[in-house]
Amino acid sequence: MILLDPLYEPYPLSRKSVYAEKGMVATSQPLASQAGLDILKKGGNAIDAAIATAACLTVVEPTGNGVGGDAFALVWTKDKLHGLNASGPAPRSLSIDALQSAGYEEIPERGWIPVTVPGAPAGWAELSKQFGKLPLTEVLKPAIDYAEKGFPVSPVVARLWGEAYDTFSELEGTEFRSWFDAFAPCGRAPRAGETFRLPEQARTLREIASTNAESFYRGELAEEIERFAQRYDAYLTADDLASYRPEWVEPISVDYRGHKVWQIPPNGHGIVGLQALRMLDGFEFAERDTVDTHHKQMEAIKLSFADAMKYVTDQRYMDVSVEQLLSDEYLESRRGLIGETALEREAGNPKMGGTVYLATADNEGNMVSFIQSNYMGFGSGLVVPGTGISLHNRGYDFSMDKSHDNALQPGKKTYHTIIPGFLTKDGTAVGPFGVMGGMMQPQGHVQMIMNTVDFNLNPQAALDAPRWRWRDGNTISVEKTFPTHLVHALQKRGHNIEISANSIGDFGRGQIIWRDSKTGTLIGGSESRTDGSVSAY
Repeated sequence: MILLDPLYEPYPLSRKSVYAEKGMVATSQPLASQAGLDILKKGGNAIDAAIATAACLTVVEPTGNGVGGDAFALVWTKDKLHGLNASGPAPRSLSIDALQSAGYEEIPERGWIPVTVPGAPAGWAELSKQFGKLPLTEVLKPAIDYAEKGFPVSPVVARLWGEAYDTFSELEGTEFRSWFDAFAPCGRAPRAGETFRLPEQARTLREIASTNAESFYRGELAEEIERFAQRYDAYLTADDLASYRPEWVEPISVDYRGHKVWQIPPNGHGIVGLQALRMLDGFEFAERDTVDTHHKQMEAIKLSFADAMKYVTDQRYMDVSVEQLLSDEYLESRRGLIGETALEREAGNPKMGGTVYLATADNEGNMVSFIQSNYMGFGSGLVVPGTGISLHNRGYDFSMDKSHDNALQPGKKTYHTIIPGFLTKDGTAVGPFGVMGGMMQPQGHVQMIMNTVDFNLNPQAALDAPRWRWRDGNTISVEKTFPTHLVHALQKRGHNIEISANSIGDFGRGQIIWRDSKTGTLIGGSESRTDGSVSAY
């Protein structure tokens, strides 16, 4: 791979990529990045650093993830890529019939109904068991310390925390009171720079560390979760927790201009980015900021999302296979639908032929692409009393249509938006990359990979480049830094372009770490749209 001169600044105010040799951690919150680096310096590897950073993010960036969320990871170690799916299924007693009998026609965003089994703690323990060097008690220590002793709230986190406080203040029901006890004990969200403590979460993290997460699924913490659920006649039970295990999965990939781009297979929607890139591989792009480049990217994303929204779910329930969705024959037919003007798209028929993201690397060659989420910020709005466990609401994405591939069923995993990415070339790791932010994630992956491979941007420049986001139909949001002449040109091609001032919420927040194949030097970039930082040595 050819990377441009690190001093090249194609975009105003672009920060410089970070270069290092021994180790690197890139994430959306500086304290978490530093926590991961500290673990590397103590003799841990990239896997230990990823776990430490992930746990720390549940404390210092609770607006995007929590102990009661899901996680996915791609781990490069000993010249092989491994995939971990640590997302949880719907409770065994939760079904469409049960919800309809209770008077629900749709799955609500908040409360107990959208709560599925949290997978993140089991994911940490499994990663540590399989690939870690240090005990979990050592790896989770930075997170425990910040939760117990306090941390200064960073600016973007403070803003999102305030928005969550306003949202949850409008919710009715006593089940939400414990959220305010944990995250707004003074009757408001903390402000930027204020020190905030989460002592109950510190105790929970210590319990997870000392039991390798067993307590969360088959011990004292599981009992606390069940007691809270029973108080509100919720569907989640101790049996649902006890039966949960994360899954090692075979990563999926496509070829893109001499590289391989890797994702976790469904139930995640990383396949959206893979389909789009494979379609775009059939075109030539001379420059990034042209109407033709952006038009074709947008049309490929729309085609890919049309398929995902029809087919992607727990693989056991998909009507088509991953192989069919990624076959060259099928994607060639989809590529042929991309014309000169914007068109609304429907799913094809392959049978015919708010989240946090982090990246780590060490001097042993290990690299990790890791993502975890509570969904929609603080998720369900529920916090298990006395534990600081903020529960996610991932079940909201299930369909109530029994004929849909992603229809709610007991013990089924739903369509999942969080996706870690990884790039290789000639069987060698280039590195981890990712973008947090719901439906923006595969769209961000496509733009970042093309920025790197097609347009030779270094990691920080690839992240800083103005982004666009497909919404629905022919509606596309663009950042206010997006070139005005391209806005007009895309409108002439039939795109409904909306200029958004909300870069933090609308366009995702990403991280990249590449390893130079000739020198072994690590090159990292972190998101300028948030409090992101790269820690390295």
